[in-house]
Amino acid sequence: MVHAILSTLLRGLGVELDESAVTQYVEARGVNMNYYPICPRPDLTVGVGRHSDLATLTILLQDDVGGLFVKVEDNGWIEIPPVEGALVINVGDTLEILSNGRYKSAEHRVIANSTKARVSVPLFASPRSQTMIGPLPGLPEKDGKTVYRKVKFGEYTANYFGATHQGKKTLDFAKITNEK
Repeated sequence: MVHAILSTLLRGLGVELDESAVTQYVEARGVNMNYYPICPRPDLTVGVGRHSDLATLTILLQDDVGGLFVKVEDNGWIEIPPVEGALVINVGDTLEILSNGRYKSAEHRVIANSTKARVSVPLFASPRSQTMIGPLPGLPEKDGKTVYRKVKFGEYTANYFGATHQGKKTLDFAKITNEK
């Protein structure tokens, strides 16, 4: 499923990669099991601070409680209500880098609930640490600029975990400052 989603997104960019090239960007998988206990004063805490995921794609299974919010540029934070039987698919930082900034990683946070505990299970699909990530061939030429430099995913990961919960600031590590 992850491979099919990524292949479809890449075709939307006009990029055709063979199966092994697509697979390299989602071959490392990790699953978290997140439990957010009832919080009598959710206004005084945050379940998880604002961040974007470093993965290529995140596939999220939510329970029926809610609490996931995504930042939308002009509208601030909007809640992503849980839908029974549905998965939430987040674009991660790696896909933003691969797409030369065309696809934007989702800045999000989780707010605690005062009446019910919350459970979520995200699957993170990422490259292996030695895989080079950077704009896919042809995109900088189509865009007239290169937004991100090439970097090993392991280097990006080390930077990411050194600056967590700063929204999407971690992407600055791979961003080219003198855009051409």
